[in-house]
Amino acid sequence: MQNAKDTFYVTLRNRLAALNPARTMTLRAVSRPGILVQDAEAPMPQPVLDAFSINWTGLAADLQMPAILAQLTCEIQYATAGTQANAGLDRGRALEEMDYEVLSILYPYSAQKMNYAAAPAAVMETMVFWSEPEFGAAVPLRDRLSRTAKVTVFAFQEAGEK
Repeated sequence: MQNAKDTFYVTLRNRLAALNPARTMTLRAVSRPGILVQDAEAPMPQPVLDAFSINWTGLAADLQMPAILAQLTCEIQYATAGTQANAGLDRGRALEEMDYEVLSILYPYSAQKMNYAAAPAAVMETMVFWSEPEFGAAVPLRDRLSRTAKVTVFAFQEAGEK
């Protein structure tokens, strides 16, 4: 399942970098596209503003098929405080822009599964595919607005995969 998770993340990261090159973040003194995987980063006291955070929250498997079909639940969390130039009064517009980016980077709803543990990354035999996002309500907290979009990611387990 790690290959499916990695493929999903790298696909979204690359699509975000192409869609909005200005959506970046700096973590551990490295600037990169504004998307991260929570379980691959050090714990943070607060979410990174104006960036997307992927959190894997569920796992199921269909064992009745010729190959195991893994079903992973993914939450994409994001928050914004708007811009300083507008004293944060544009946070609703900023959240709406991030909503659009989530829709855009998720489409099309599939990608070729890759093994990123190999160097260079190796193409695998199957695809990773996912559902349309289900957006939660915008949640205000002091000067911030946040939202969570849920996506179900599907991938067949290939021979030799763990």
